[in-house]
Amino acid sequence: MADPKLAQVLFAPKSIALIGASGDTKKNTARPQIFLRRHGYTGRIIPVNPGRDEILGEKAYPDLQSVPDAVDHAFVMVPTDAVAAAIEQCAARKVPVATIYSDGFAETGEAGRRKQEDLLKFARAGGVRLLGPNCIGLYSSKPPCALSVIAVLEQLEVKPGPLAIVSQSGSMMGALLSRGHARGAGFSKLVSVGNECDLGVGEITDFLADDPHTGAILLFLETIRDADRLAHAARRAYAAGKPVIVYKLGRSRVGQALARSHTGAMTGADEMADAFFRAHGMVRVDTLENLFELPALLAGQKPARRHRVAAMTTTGGGAAIVVDRLGTLDLDVVPPSDEIIANLARKNIMISRFELIDLTLAGAKKEIYGAVLNALLASDHCDLVLAVAGGSAQTQPQVAIEPLIEADRRGKPLAVFLAPHAEASLKLLADAGVASFRTPEACADALRAWRDWSAPATVPPPDAPRLKAVAQLLKTMRGKQINEYGACRVFDALGIAHAQSEVIIAPEQRTDIGFPVAVKILSPDILHKTDAGGVALDIATPEALEAAVSNMLSRVRASRPDARIEGVLVQKMQRGLAEVIVGYKVDPQVGPVVMLGAGGTLAEIYRDFALRLAPVDIETARAMVAEVRGLVVIRGYRGLPRGDCEALAQAVAAMSQFALLEGRSVSETEINPLIVRPERQGVVAVDGLIVFGDDKST
Repeated sequence: MADPKLAQVLFAPKSIALIGASGDTKKNTARPQIFLRRHGYTGRIIPVNPGRDEILGEKAYPDLQSVPDAVDHAFVMVPTDAVAAAIEQCAARKVPVATIYSDGFAETGEAGRRKQEDLLKFARAGGVRLLGPNCIGLYSSKPPCALSVIAVLEQLEVKPGPLAIVSQSGSMMGALLSRGHARGAGFSKLVSVGNECDLGVGEITDFLADDPHTGAILLFLETIRDADRLAHAARRAYAAGKPVIVYKLGRSRVGQALARSHTGAMTGADEMADAFFRAHGMVRVDTLENLFELPALLAGQKPARRHRVAAMTTTGGGAAIVVDRLGTLDLDVVPPSDEIIANLARKNIMISRFELIDLTLAGAKKEIYGAVLNALLASDHCDLVLAVAGGSAQTQPQVAIEPLIEADRRGKPLAVFLAPHAEASLKLLADAGVASFRTPEACADALRAWRDWSAPATVPPPDAPRLKAVAQLLKTMRGKQINEYGACRVFDALGIAHAQSEVIIAPEQRTDIGFPVAVKILSPDILHKTDAGGVALDIATPEALEAAVSNMLSRVRASRPDARIEGVLVQKMQRGLAEVIVGYKVDPQVGPVVMLGAGGTLAEIYRDFALRLAPVDIETARAMVAEVRGLVVIRGYRGLPRGDCEALAQAVAAMSQFALLEGRSVSETEINPLIVRPERQGVVAVDGLIVFGDDKST
């Protein structure tokens, strides 16, 4: 549970010191004092300014030392170079929390970052928690506390309600508030976190999980700075029935650094963020509108096991736009069941077996619209009902809107898209708690988010015996660059079988491995062996092996004279039904992740992969196998031979156990390819990579 005392002084302080307050109402530094009174704050306001005895009707003090009473919360608005002295005063007066509006810190570069780090060290030593710097403050509706410089508070009377916003962008907090207000949304808390030098998105979310006035937590993120704390808070919010809905920038891969293995090349920061949100029960949306429109759809819900959508409409074209978009997002829109068709027919309501139930020709009749709607809501053939209303939503709300409000939803999600702009009808639906959408894009995105929402992932226990064996083996390799022969030995210790292999140094060396064999150059400096001419396959005789090794060594030394050559790997040729890549890495933002995707030399081209936070249990690993489109060929597609999908899932789960290795000494691993054999014949690794991190414990 979050610290309730800290939450109290943050959102409901009994006294607030405004350090750097101004009497000039045109300045931002006057706004907090004006807004606090305008929006109903009943506590004590203490302006602090050495040049004024009174500010906007309140007695002012030259510094905090001169204030006679205790201060719960300080709002700092002084120039950058004066912030440290202001926090020094807060520490001396035992002010528990300070919000820093002043900028000029980490957002300005390395010098500002060092200044921010020094400020945080001083604050922690003095027992002061910091929000910011470079943040525009916070707002609470119950109890009222408008401790902010956000300009939108000059015009808006914020409606109290269940939505809380936490934003890493100060300007976007104002935009979100105004957008939500225009939709009739009510807010409990609004928080700008600025640079997050101390209090960040995670800890604020933790407070909101306990806030009795908050029903859904909306996050506007530019990055993930405090992954562990946010993960903990999101899981607590999920348990409390409060959806955490995220809009995060970063869908583009422009500028994303690529790691040196395929795993890094295939998965940028955004895929990592998606995996993080999924693992901790958070919901990501792609439209700002859905920060306000999705909460009603998720209210009182838990993630569904199935995601079948039944769609009905009184406007064919308007509904077709939504349903078509659902198809591009791979949502399953299902036709009405035979039972529904028969039951409605007995009421003289004839509907088709198409995926979209179009009532346009039946005319705008409440009894028809309501009967079909209730039949779908009562049926077990679908898991969500999408209702699309046409012109009647604008001209005859009693026909299309009243049935939606009066319907017995039976706990089933109901999503409504109004094709015409019908503000009055949207308000009626919102007041009744019915999820309604203004655009087909937002409606489709909301249903996609509902489908992708999952319960927080179960963290499996460590496989202690295998991890011990891996740690012991890695200890002998520490300080070296591990070649694929060594990597495959580590994977074998983890429970992932590898092809029979042997290292030879000279062409004339013989091997006991039966033919045919594959031959590969061993060099820590050559990651893509095929490009360097370092791979030969299907070598059938000792003579052919000698020639292949001799030619390969000559070819590679000519093309890569700088590369260190550790020998040639001779490996028993392997056959299977598919090649996959299984990778693991420690992401700097979200921590360990595991990836499964299309393997071999085309791994980077297809970008067909499943990604999860590591470690994963076997059920999650099976879901990853089912998610990769390219693996349909080994899942029994059209009578093709089935591959050993269970062994593949076991390998994915085993690879993810690197996350539980003491010290997380391995930063990245990869098997590419892992060959999938026919059902019940297992999988086998034929190439691998292991990269140590900075940790020295192994």
